[in-house]
Amino acid sequence: MRQVIDLEGVLVSAFVLNMGLALVTLAILRWLLSKFDLWRFIWNPPLAQFGLLIILIGLYTLMI
Repeated sequence: MRQVIDLEGVLVSAFVLNMGLALVTLAILRWLLSKFDLWRFIWNPPLAQFGLLIILIGLYTLMI
């Protein structure tokens, strides 16, 4: 497991990469949920989005 990633001489924490991947995945999920109008089934969408972000960060941390 890498703790630090070297990008052109700049050392970046692996958590930053995981956060970026989670944000991109969350943006795609938000677009899909709004396209199919599934947000109407969720009581508190911002809380659900935050929960999804935490889950995605955890998944990417375990996978990468």
